[in-house]
Amino acid sequence: MESRIRPLLQRYADFDFTIDYENAGIRFFRDVLIGDTPHQAENIKVSRGEENIFVWCFFLAIVQLVVDKVESYNWVKYIYVDDPISSLDDNNVIAVASHLAQLVSGNDVKVVISSHHTLFFNVLCNEIVRSEQLFLHKNTKGSGYSLKDTTKTPFFHHVALLKELKEASDSGKIYTYHFNILRNILEKTASFHGYSHFSSCIRKGDDIDETVYTRIVNLLSHGNYSLFEPKEMVPENKEYFKKILDNFIDDYSFNKRLFENIQSQEEQE
Repeated sequence: MESRIRPLLQRYADFDFTIDYENAGIRFFRDVLIGDTPHQAENIKVSRGEENIFVWCFFLAIVQLVVDKVESYNWVKYIYVDDPISSLDDNNVIAVASHLAQLVSGNDVKVVISSHHTLFFNVLCNEIVRSEQLFLHKNTKGSGYSLKDTTKTPFFHHVALLKELKEASDSGKIYTYHFNILRNILEKTASFHGYSHFSSCIRKGDDIDETVYTRIVNLLSHGNYSLFEPKEMVPENKEYFKKILDNFIDDYSFNKRLFENIQSQEEQE
């Protein structure tokens, strides 16, 4: 396995490894310069991201055995990959997605890849020809989930969340955890625009209520109680939520048809 893993690992990292089969362990080492003299640093501690890269390369080595139809793996008909890019920076996310796309394209094995990482998802969609692209969506009526085809429409996680928030706002069924989702979107938007705090994306104006919007979001999204003990908001907080959400959608010029499509689809159903 070393000879199969090492070429893969060298694509992503600058450390090496040895497998201790007798004690079922892995030792990592790295070549370093002390002055002008090269030395080998033994038994180094790798970061969480580097550890994930190594595990990923181990998995890819096995996938390659499957793709190459090695006899001991000819029983494999399906490969399932669940979000392999935890703790990786964007450069490695793109590299992993591109490499995975090359590896799984054009063979007989069926591959299912699940992820909540938008960049990883988009790279895969662009590089895998004729891929089936699906979004696991919470049902708006009743319980459970359904798969929706996103092949012909762009997929962005924040847009899907905004749809869910807008639907909750229009229906009046707004729960405490919706403020957690709203804050998450505000934080990511603020970061994208170069701001250090989500409050920068909350509309400022002459309305006296707008001075308390940041405090409201802070209070009602604080802690895990809103996630594990969801409760419907009181009418006053619902109005705050609707105002903040509507202002955000207007200020950042989201396509209103995205939200109209949800309503028309539900009416058809």
